[in-house]
Amino acid sequence: MVAIATVTADRGGFGMNGVGRFLMASLGALCLTACAVGPSYVRPDVAAPAAWRELGDWLPAQPADLASRGPWWQVYADPVLDDLEGRIDVSNQSLKAAEAAWRQSTALLKAARASYWPGVSATGADTRSRRGTGPTQTTQSVGATASWEVDVWGSVRRGVESARASAQGSAAQLAAVRLSLQASLATNYFELRIQDGVQALLDSTVEGYQQALKITENRYRAGVATRADVVTARTQLLSAQAQQTNTGILRAQLEHAIAVLIGQAPANFTLAAAPLPTAVPEAPAGVPSALLQRRPDIAASERQVAAANAQIGVATAAYFPSLTLSGSENYATSLVSSLFQIPNRVWSYGPSLAVSLFDGGARRARVAQARASYDQSVANYRETVLAAFQQVEDDVVTLRVLQRQAGIEDSLVKSAREAEALTLNQYKAGTVPYSSVITAQTTRLSSEQSALAVLRSRLSGSVALIAALGGNWSATPSAN
Repeated sequence: MVAIATVTADRGGFGMNGVGRFLMASLGALCLTACAVGPSYVRPDVAAPAAWRELGDWLPAQPADLASRGPWWQVYADPVLDDLEGRIDVSNQSLKAAEAAWRQSTALLKAARASYWPGVSATGADTRSRRGTGPTQTTQSVGATASWEVDVWGSVRRGVESARASAQGSAAQLAAVRLSLQASLATNYFELRIQDGVQALLDSTVEGYQQALKITENRYRAGVATRADVVTARTQLLSAQAQQTNTGILRAQLEHAIAVLIGQAPANFTLAAAPLPTAVPEAPAGVPSALLQRRPDIAASERQVAAANAQIGVATAAYFPSLTLSGSENYATSLVSSLFQIPNRVWSYGPSLAVSLFDGGARRARVAQARASYDQSVANYRETVLAAFQQVEDDVVTLRVLQRQAGIEDSLVKSAREAEALTLNQYKAGTVPYSSVITAQTTRLSSEQSALAVLRSRLSGSVALIAALGGNWSATPSAN
């Protein structure tokens, strides 16, 4: 490093003339800070399609008032879900960790902004010294020093720009974590409600099979049925009872998962059984280009691009000389009463210019690294956007197909119930064997379980689509 243009003065009067010179030098340096090296940021282009391919002419069935007036999960009109979702912000530990990361990024932004200002320090000392056998001398001194590296080439501004973009990205990441947790909670909640539905179905089925077994036993005692019919009816009942018992395992696991999401120990949380949702709302997909402002993960990725772009300017500024303005004023004397008198004052001020003449290619390597990091962030951003487009397309086609399947399943359940009732009446009349009853019962149970599985998939797909569209979030960077 070579330093030039350094001016100092000793034991002179700093006075108004010295202050004026220092201020004039500072103002002159400020005039030089109008430029900032490195590329100005431009958001990378993304080829967004004009419309969703899988949407087609699909008109999803939905309530008359689909648009939520509050948080996105309120479209399901479930007060229990509303209460659970509200607890995530209060107690979820993953969200607390993401919020702490965001606070770290905002603190780093404030630290970066501090480089805009001079650094001022003060010193004071009371020292005693003695040479050989001479008398002990006491010296009191006070002083102040100011130093300011002028941001001639915009290195500080680029650093602040990078820190600001990182803070905005961290805020978007916090929103992405919150949205993911909310979606996970909603999915687990609906899965649990489906298990409540499966439990109710199996309870009803077991009750019906018990009635069928009594009918068979009565017919066997009357001599119009075989022992094989009784054994078959009992086997059918035991099979349904085994499924009835097994259902509790998955429900308990889902209840435990919900407890963790709301920040509670599973042992302290229970969720009472409740009826299944009666409607499956779908979010309007809108247009693909709107997704760039609706997805917090996309916004976070784009802010990473902006931060990486600013780092190119920071690395490039190292090629140019650094200008530092510094000044100091000190008083030293052996008599405290005369400490602040003019003869005891020592001051100095002046600019210094420093430039690196040889660094073995270190600066060139840092600029190359910054550009490569920028290229990487651009590629990651575009990949994030493409993955978001894919997710929405997948969820749209899933809901479209499941909606059609749900209509078929409803008709199948209705037909299977009617067939079971008719077959049982025919068996009572002795016109069909009991094997026909078993077949009808199995078909009815299977069709109702399939209908519940489709409902589960539709609810999960609905939550996934809303999350894929960004929920209620919109890109509004808050870090200044």
